Amino acid sequence: MTRWLTIIGIGEDGYSGLGQNARDALACAGTVFGGKRHLEMLPAGLTAKRAAWPVPFSDTYEQLLALRGQPVAALASGDPMHFGVGATLTRYIALDEMRIIPAPSSFSLAAAALGWPMQETQLLSVHGRPVQTLFKAFSPAAKLLILSNDGDTPAQVARMLRESGYDRAQLTVLEHLGGALERRTAGTADCWDHPRCADLNVLAVDCNKANPPAQVHSTLAGLTDDAFEHDGQLTKRHVRAVTLAHLAPLPGELLWDVGAGCGSIGIEWMRAHNSCRTLAIEASERRQELILRNSLVLGVPDLQLVRGEAPAALQGLAEPDAVFVGGGVTDAGVMDACWESLKPGGRLVANAVTIQSEMALVTWRASYGGELTKLLVSQAQPLGGFDTWRSALPVTIYAARKPV
Repeated sequence: MTRWLTIIGIGEDGYSGLGQNARDALACAGTVFGGKRHLEMLPAGLTAKRAAWPVPFSDTYEQLLALRGQPVAALASGDPMHFGVGATLTRYIALDEMRIIPAPSSFSLAAAALGWPMQETQLLSVHGRPVQTLFKAFSPAAKLLILSNDGDTPAQVARMLRESGYDRAQLTVLEHLGGALERRTAGTADCWDHPRCADLNVLAVDCNKANPPAQVHSTLAGLTDDAFEHDGQLTKRHVRAVTLAHLAPLPGELLWDVGAGCGSIGIEWMRAHNSCRTLAIEASERRQELILRNSLVLGVPDLQLVRGEAPAALQGLAEPDAVFVGGGVTDAGVMDACWESLKPGGRLVANAVTIQSEMALVTWRASYGGELTKLLVSQAQPLGGFDTWRSALPVTIYAARKPV
């Protein structure tokens, strides 16, 4: 099919900053979609019908497809494929039906303004996303470029940095990059008192390795137990690290954390990669609240909580790539429901502490295969004027991969 849709990146310099190929596409278009601000940048001489993005944005797809085959242009900020509308539209319209003409992204302009090499900088967005996702990105020496949601984002991030111990982190707000209203505001997290800035801004954060906080959370599996708020129902650190190694999270994969407790396994699964997803299934209302609080503080607010008891609560959920059964191994139907729902090639991992739950896993292995590992962890603790080894309860870890 003819490439009827052209997605055009446009900057703060507006129409004057567009190349000839973008101008030609606009001149030929019968309809131009875009935000109100972008449409107002177009010259009066363009004859195309101007259509502002509808609310909700999902209505766009039907409107665009109704014009299929006719010349249509769509305006997007900067690079349409970097946290932009182009990345969204490619899910609904085939690539051979469209052309994408990018402009320099806000990140490119910000990196140039600050002299930060982009390959050494994390590029993040909280535009339409929970700002708490940034907690996971805070680490000593980290440099972050953040596409803000609005003019309040810098103050929110400054507060989050203080809460995380990064009082001396340096913040720079870059407003209206590349345009006549471009402005820069800088300060540190501990004394950020600047007024609300323009909604269109990129926030740069230098976490400042010279002043690391008392506690730093790695994205590798095995956070300290005190990183989680819990009531004792917690997969302990060393067992958790081995369990996650068996679960083996990969980008874009979905985990069922069945009997999630305080959510530690599902949270660490999501911390492994920004696109990892978790459904945490938990029956206890008290623990449900712990899961929600832990997911916010540890930077994975997109974790989805399923309130209910397995196996009934598992009905109708999206098929998982991996399942962890931390509670309910001996409950009738739980293991069967998890195995049946698991995608071919997916991983099932279950932990047992009691003799009865271990026997259930031994019986399950006899029918479905897999491997069993017994983990015994001892830690040095004082005994009088000396030290001795104190052993935690041994944990049996079952791991199996469903045949393809």
